[in-house]
Amino acid sequence: RYPMILSEERISHLSHLILKGMKAVPGVRFLQEEESVVREIQHIMMSELKLEEQIDQMARERLASYSRRIEEGSSEWDILYKKFFDEELKRRRRRL
Repeated sequence: RYPMILSEERISHLSHLILKGMKAVPGVRFLQEEESVVREIQHIMMSELKLEEQIDQMARERLASYSRRIEEGSSEWDILYKKFFDEELKRRRRRL
């Protein structure tokens, strides 16, 4: 699992799709203008992507700190990367 990189255009497009999906749910009404809702969705997406980038960097640094070099792309590297990434993600989400 590697962090996803999205362009601003893609984030905007996805935000509008999320808003459209929310509007389709019976009983959902917005307390703010739709553009404000879209901006909040975009902000949340950007925050999540930034968090994933930070965790990715931490996991890579942790793997690089091993005295024995582990080849990126190997099954061992993938398993350890996922383990470190998931542990850090859980740790950070618990603090929120």
